Parts: sequence; C-alpha cells; structure tokens
Amino acid sequence: MSDGAQAGLIENRTFDELAIGDAAAVDKRLTLEDIKLFAVISGDVNPAHVDEEYARGSRFHEQIAHGMWGGALISSVLGTRLPGPGTIYLGQTLRFHAPVRLGDRVHVTVTVRDKIADKNQVIFACACHNQDDALVLDGEARVLAPTEKIRRPRTLMPTVRLAERGRLHELLANTDYVAPIKTALVHPVEPAPLRAAIEAAETGIIEPVLIGPDERLRQAAADAEVDLGPYACVSVPHSHAAAQKGAAMAASGEVAALIKGALSADELLTALLADNARLRTERIPCEVMAFDVPTYPRPLLIADPRVNVHPDLFAKRDIVLNAVELAHALQVESPRVAMLSSSEAIDPRLTSTLHAAAVCKMADRGQIPRAVVDGPMAFDTAISPATASARGVVSPVAGQADVLVAPDLESASMLVKQLHHLADARGAGLLLGLRVPVVMSERDDDVPTRLTGIGLLARLALAGS
Repeated sequence: MSDGAQAGLIENRTFDELAIGDAAAVDKRLTLEDIKLFAVISGDVNPAHVDEEYARGSRFHEQIAHGMWGGALISSVLGTRLPGPGTIYLGQTLRFHAPVRLGDRVHVTVTVRDKIADKNQVIFACACHNQDDALVLDGEARVLAPTEKIRRPRTLMPTVRLAERGRLHELLANTDYVAPIKTALVHPVEPAPLRAAIEAAETGIIEPVLIGPDERLRQAAADAEVDLGPYACVSVPHSHAAAQKGAAMAASGEVAALIKGALSADELLTALLADNARLRTERIPCEVMAFDVPTYPRPLLIADPRVNVHPDLFAKRDIVLNAVELAHALQVESPRVAMLSSSEAIDPRLTSTLHAAAVCKMADRGQIPRAVVDGPMAFDTAISPATASARGVVSPVAGQADVLVAPDLESASMLVKQLHHLADARGAGLLLGLRVPVVMSERDDDVPTRLTGIGLLARLALAGS
C-alpha cells in the first residue's frame, strides 16, 4: 500500500509509470442491497435479479447479480487504482462464464497486457473469480492512461440507504379478493380520488358508487381520463350533502365501506359521527394509519391522528382494539403495541403514563386479546432496539413495535406528518369503530397512496369474511 493510500489519498499511475504485468485488485461480496441499488441506478428490473419468487423458478434457482455489476467493479479498479484518476475508458469486452450469487465474494483483477506508446493507450486483461476461484467474468479493457500525476484526498461518499416501501405493497398486492366491496366514494370531484377508485374497481377490489355534483363528477372524469359509464352515480348538490348521503347509505346497508374524496375530514366526520347517522357501535371510533417506513423493518401502525382529541382511558382501550383489528387483517398474529408517552416511568402528573399502565393491565387480563401491549414507552424505545437496550428496558414490545398509540391527537398528527415529510414514509389510514370502515385519504395523496388505503379496506374485509 502506498503512503498516499495510507493517508486517505487517491493517487494514479501515469502512462510512463506503468509496466507490462502491473496489476491491481479489489474484493467485493454481493449483497441483496447491491442488487437492488444496481437495479435502481440502471433501471434494469429484470425479475431474475429483483424478484425472489421468480428467481427461484429460473435456471439458477436464486437471485443473481446483474452481469454488468462485475463490469462496474472492473471500472472501479481502473478508475481508482490502476491507472487511477485521469483514466479515460475507451472500450471494454466482457465474457460471462458463471453467475454471481448472493453471498459470493468476487475477486476482481486488472493486469497491464499491452501499452501503445504513441497514443498513451493501455490494454488491460480483466478477470473476476469467486471465492472458489471459479472464473465468472473476463475480458479486455482499453483506456487512455493519464500522463500527469494526480494525488487527491479520497472523496468521502454519502451513505446510501434503500427506501424500502414495498412491505405493505407486497402484502396488499398478494391479497386474493373474494368479491368486490360495494363502496361509496364521497365527493370524488378531483382526478386523483376518482382515478384511484376506478383502478380499484377495474381490478375487482371495490364496486364504487360515486356521490357528488353531476357536473363536477363529469369534469373530474374528463381530467382523469376515465369513463364513468359502468359505475353508479348519485347526484347531490355539494360536499356537505355528499357526506350525509354517504353516511345514510352506510347506515342502510346499501354500501359496505366509504372512501373520503375531495372534501375536508371534519366535514365527513361530522356526518359520520352524528347521533342520527346510526353508524356508531359500542366501540369508540378512531383512525389507524399503516405506514411503510424506509428505516423500519416492518409495517408500522399509528393511532389516532384524526378523531379523539384527548382520549380518556376507555377511548385508549378502544383505539388499541381498533389498531389490533387492522394489524390482524395485515397478518400480524400477535401485534406488539406500544403505549407512547415521554418515558417509561409512570408519573401521576402525566395522564398518558397512567392511561398506558391501565391499558396494559387490561391486556394482561384478556380485555385486549391476541396482542402484546406495553407502556408507557418513549417513541425511541418503542422502535429502536439499540435505545431499548441502552436504557435497560426489557420488553417484548421495546425496539420492535408493530403499533404505536399516541397520547393524544396532537402528538399522533405530528408523528404521522414527521414520518411522511422527514422519513419519506408512505401511509394510508382507515377510520375504524363504526359500522363500516372508511378510507381517510388526504387531499394531496397520490393515486398509489389512495390505492394503499383501498387495499387496507380489502384486507379488513377479507379478514372478517
């Protein structure tokens, strides 16, 4: 190793410094993250590389590296080691001899084969061998070698983290829908909610009933480039009337679910929660949101950012029951529920800690079945194994929560917005605890997010069938 390398520098070898037989090498183990990152950068989403199920049925019976991943490793050696900075690629030939499988360690070698003095060109023999010394790739590279000495500090590269948002998508996409759910779409007078509903209808998830002013529905359909012909439409003069009509249809059993369209949440909730709407059950309603968080290894459910401003103990119990019901629908057999507060200590001055302790005792005595509930618990303790360990918190929930129950609406609302805007999380919510579930879309939700909400609705229906 050169003094430059030891000092964290990157240094080249000029054309005049190169001799026939000079060589450089690098070792790299293939990880699943390598495969995914290469697919993202290259756009090559060949299922042989990125689809585990498909790959198992291929000739190689498992996921393998993209062929050009090995070529990229060769380029890395040429550009950073031999000749190094200032090298210009002129050409490359590659021959593929064997697949590179997950976990394989590849040894990449480039060796000076020839020098063309009048052009400052160098021809390299290139080879990649796996940990068993089997040749997986070889070829020849032609480069324009640098003629000036370059010695630079090695650039500190950023850490790359894959934003894995596919957990909910994969679960919902693999759902076998028994029959379309007759669903009222309340005031879908903008393109996004209308397009999402039509896409869900075309795949057999829902049978939509569109409630809104005729003219605005037709305009939204034109903007979304969808045909309203196959679908039932109920004409009402405005959004307030649409909310009341949706509530009435749900109460009468004409529809089995509702989807919020282009109206405010307060306007819809006022119609749904009114005593004369006849939609309440023995359980206090709340919203439960399901998130794919890129930095978290499982779907994360959060309650209640929408309905209960300062929930009392009985409301907390029902919020937990509603969240657990959705978790079961998402195939989490015994969801781990964290009752959030500022810390793990029970403090009489903090009502949230008293509520958390009482709900945990309810769970211990079977009042919240098929769930593991613990609290009070700080947010970081609930989701970080390292934090839980450092604080000495021994709990089956700490560090691996499936459900977070916030102390009040303010904290829940801030939490979901922080996840969305700062953690690049994507989520959708259902209003639960009424006679019918309600997809509570936001006005700025895109079509995929709205379809996630409809998928949650379908999972809930399937679990109850």
